[in-house]
Amino acid sequence: MILRECNHPAPPTHESGVPKALRAVVYGAAVGDALGVPYECMERGTFECEGMVGGGAHGMPEGTFSDDTSLLLATCDSIGACGGIDVDDMRNRFRAWLYEGAYTADGRAFGVGNATAAALRQGFGCDGERSNGNGSLMRIAPLALTDATDNEVRAVSAITHAHPISTESCVFFVRVLRDVLQGKGLEGAIRHNIPGDERFAFLEGIRGLPRDEIRSTGYVLDTLGAALWCVCNTGNYEECVTEAVNLGGDSDTTACVAGALAAALYGYDSIPRQWLDRLRGKEVIERCLA
Repeated sequence: MILRECNHPAPPTHESGVPKALRAVVYGAAVGDALGVPYECMERGTFECEGMVGGGAHGMPEGTFSDDTSLLLATCDSIGACGGIDVDDMRNRFRAWLYEGAYTADGRAFGVGNATAAALRQGFGCDGERSNGNGSLMRIAPLALTDATDNEVRAVSAITHAHPISTESCVFFVRVLRDVLQGKGLEGAIRHNIPGDERFAFLEGIRGLPRDEIRSTGYVLDTLGAALWCVCNTGNYEECVTEAVNLGGDSDTTACVAGALAAALYGYDSIPRQWLDRLRGKEVIERCLA
């Protein structure tokens, strides 16, 4: 397992509020992910998530996070070790996850996306139109706690997902997260940061869309829209991630992305204690936050 080894200087000391914000975002993502794992690929309306359970297609124990959180932790660990963005170091950590089970609760990776696996084998991200899964969006949140430029965000996305739809989704989400962490209103942050590409225009009115128009597939724009819709149409962290899971489809990733944003908005203490207690792999998370 590759942990805390990098040729760059140690990271600078953060301002007092940043570590707590990072903890909120990371645990907010991990808890949402773990809630959604048992329901992944299930059709909307055929189930109802009310708390942490096990089982599902992967047969994992309750509280187990998926590749979404593992790759987010690898991203976070790389930033902490290198004191900034080092794409090569991140790629190596992602490979340690895929091939060695690093950053997992059980020492093995599961739920690996095809585009991600292909990109890590070949050493560069997939850039085809059909390679716009949510595999970079789900792990991009830690960059909101850094001074990464838009181009650095794009480069981190492109480790696995290099098409402009994926890279701009990541830039947008990082910008929105930063605005929310700075105390700006969520809907204003969404409107202010929407990319010029017309394919993102639907995000401006995302709050007002009816639930049956929200798609929760593995397509990056569907995940982005569904996560934002959940945060905009609920009043606290618990309601948000539960609704994200209950949308069905790619339930773990929708809840992971929504959970990161909801925890940024409401704070770490908004995450239900019973869910945190049941979350597995907390020692892995704490190593990456140290």
